[in-house]
Amino acid sequence: MKQLEVQIMGQSYLLGCPEGGDAKLLEAVERVDTAMCKIRDAGKVRARERIAVLAALNLAFDLTEPTATPVAATVATAAPARTTEPTGDADVLLISLLERLDAALGEDGQLL
Repeated sequence: MKQLEVQIMGQSYLLGCPEGGDAKLLEAVERVDTAMCKIRDAGKVRARERIAVLAALNLAFDLTEPTATPVAATVATAAPARTTEPTGDADVLLISLLERLDAALGEDGQLL
């Protein structure tokens, strides 16, 4: 297995990559880096771990509904108080998950 050194949000990572998978891995790294930087640049979330979780939720949401707008990005950049009412089971589940993440991560002190 080949190893590639990549940068995500300015931090270096050494990743294992199967032969011939360079382009696919670099595309995935670019998507993750873009998603994380977008959340960080919105200025509401500062902890790297929280940014990573929210970016992962956005990317996973994109995979499940490719034509939809990422709900996690909307919730991630909103004020802590939820101002919109959930419209379906998926919204209720997502809001519940984000509230649990908020409680678990709290003020972890790991600022960028």
